[in-house]
Order: sequence, then C-alpha cells, then structure tokens
Amino acid sequence: MNKFLFPVYAIIIGVVIAFLTKNKKTIGTKLLLSFSGAFLLALTLFDLLPEVYEHLDAKRTGLFIMCGILLQIILEFFSKGAEHGHLHIHKDDTQFPWLLFISLCIHSFLEGFPINQHNDMVYGVFIHKIPIAILLTTFLLESMYVKGQAISFMLIFAAMTPLGTLVSNTTSIAPEYLTAINALVIGIFLHISTTILFESGEGHKFNLSKLVVICLGILIAYFV
Repeated sequence: MNKFLFPVYAIIIGVVIAFLTKNKKTIGTKLLLSFSGAFLLALTLFDLLPEVYEHLDAKRTGLFIMCGILLQIILEFFSKGAEHGHLHIHKDDTQFPWLLFISLCIHSFLEGFPINQHNDMVYGVFIHKIPIAILLTTFLLESMYVKGQAISFMLIFAAMTPLGTLVSNTTSIAPEYLTAINALVIGIFLHISTTILFESGEGHKFNLSKLVVICLGILIAYFV
C-alpha cells in the first residue's frame, strides 16, 4: 500500500512546508533538491538499471533510455524545467499554465511504473517529489490563478504517480513492454537527477553544503 501512498505523502509534506515557509527564501529547499537528485540517481543506478539490462537486449535498452531522455527534454520545453526546480513566476499572469500541468502529469504518471516491480524506487520518487511540491505550491500561492484551479492542479498531480503504479499493477501488459517502459523512465530519471546535480549553486559556501547532501543521498540510497 505504501507504494501508492508515499508519492501522495510527498505532495502533502511539500504543500505543508510551502505554507510554513511562505515568503521566506531559504537554502533548505535547494539542498533538499540536491539530495533528492543524488538519491534518485543512485537508486536508479543501484536498483532499476541493472534489472532492465538483465531482461532486455543491451542496445534496445540503451535506445529506450535515450528515448526517455529525449521525452523529458520535450516535456521540459513545456514545463520550463519544473521537474528539477525551475519555476518562473509571473505574478500578473492570470492564464492557467495548462502546458505545465499536462507535462508534469505525464512525467508523474510514467514515474509510477517502476514502483510496481521495484518497491525501493518509491523512496526515490518520494524524496524527489517533496521539493517539487514545495516549489509548485509556492508558485501557485504567488500567482494570480483561480484558487480552485490551483487546488485541482495539486490534487491531480498527486494522483498521477499512484495511477501509473496502478496501471502497471493491474493491466495485462507483457513483461517485455513493462521493462521497456522502465527503461524509458530510467532515461527520465537520469536527465532530471543529473540536471539537478550539475547545475551550479549560488556561491561557494552553498557548493560545499551541496556536496555534503549529494554524498549523503548516494550513501543512503546504497543501503536502502
């Protein structure tokens, strides 16, 4: 049951943190984002990647992973990088960001698939979603969008990853196709996590803190 609920818990935690830290610019969210990137990348490499290469031809696996990277690049063209912490707030904009909403939902739906076969991946998705939920909630709070739309946005976004896990768990998709989808998701995870890790911090003091949380994320993922 946790594999369905943990992604929802992450959204709830992120929303609560966003409300508690409203109008406060802290380094904590960026460090949490760095930790989540390292943790997700390490879990992908330790758990998900070896299993995919074991069940699919190596060249086909590489092809699906590259397709996942390309898919994420396309999604980010519409989401503007919200999946790894980039959200640009235009306070005077009243038009609801449908492209952002749709691209984030597609991303969240797909990342639910590996959780069904790899329960440990739910922890990576859980940690990944918390800072994203914080940034999304902050973005919606500071925008001029209708509150009902903003609430619906977060509710549907929270439901998409469990929905992906449910589809993977209940539909009669051939194991080979599920493995191919997992390879696609690996590409998505690789692109997001490496983008987070390779982006520069704000100043040299932050870089040291960032290095520490990245190492911590990798270490914890190794023992999960």
